[in-house]
Amino acid sequence: MALEVKKLTREFSYNGMTLMDPGPQFTPQQVRDVYSAQYPELTTAAVDGPEHKGDVARYTFVRAAGAKGADA
Repeated sequence: MALEVKKLTREFSYNGMTLMDPGPQFTPQQVRDVYSAQYPELTTAAVDGPEHKGDVARYTFVRAAGAKGADA
């Protein structure tokens, strides 16, 4: 039985949108930082995943919970 090696494709998701992978040299946290210029709320988002489906590894950016400007 021969093993087959497949390259995983990374996919990033945020708020129902699929974001392109800027490159395999970036860690998922660095990808989040790249997209935080376009989506500032990602600066405090967590990276969830990867969730594997076939040859796709899907990472999801999850915003931090909390009320903006709320006093403790």
